[in-house]
Amino acid sequence: MGPHILKTDSVHLEFDGRKILQDIYLECRQGEVVGLLGRNGCGKSSLLRIVFGTLKPSYKHISINDMHIYKGYDKGRVAYLPQHGYLPQNIRIKSLAEPIIDPQFWDDFSNHPIYLKYQDAKAGELSGGELRQLETLICIYSRADFILLDEPFTHVSPVQTEMFKGIIRKCAKVKGIIVTDHQYYNILDVADRIVLITDGSTRAIKSPDDLIRHGYISHII
Repeated sequence: MGPHILKTDSVHLEFDGRKILQDIYLECRQGEVVGLLGRNGCGKSSLLRIVFGTLKPSYKHISINDMHIYKGYDKGRVAYLPQHGYLPQNIRIKSLAEPIIDPQFWDDFSNHPIYLKYQDAKAGELSGGELRQLETLICIYSRADFILLDEPFTHVSPVQTEMFKGIIRKCAKVKGIIVTDHQYYNILDVADRIVLITDGSTRAIKSPDDLIRHGYISHII
């Protein structure tokens, strides 16, 4: 059996009569990293939430291996890292992580310095930066077939960014990963393919010059 394929098609989303998403097609298969770019307010986070199942649009068609799914989080097929914290505050990190982490990556996760340091702490006892690191690691290393990452490189140090990119590449050998971030140069670095949301539609990006042509950036850093 080949790699699982997650497809998102024909998403329509409006807020207060304003069309946010209207001509969307996004595909991701196990074994690749898809970078999702777009200006603030274009609907990147909304699209990830729709795929995960926590935001209901007026219409969507989402499937895995051409079998329709209603909510990505059902049966743990899709994991999602939101921009805000998601771990319960009063449960120890070790108790939260053990049922979530993919067994094939447990050694990698459990030997990470931040987990070794805080495994017996509760999420509410960590600083915002420490908690963000752990939440990102738990999401990437989770059992899900597909991982959705919303701004994993924002508010972390350059060293941590490079560390996360290495983990994303490793886990993408067996998982499908969709990642978005305002730091587009990090997305260009880690992604196998780039998709841009502009004017409510998705556009396949073949080269960085396409980002200029579509008006997303004025020049490449």
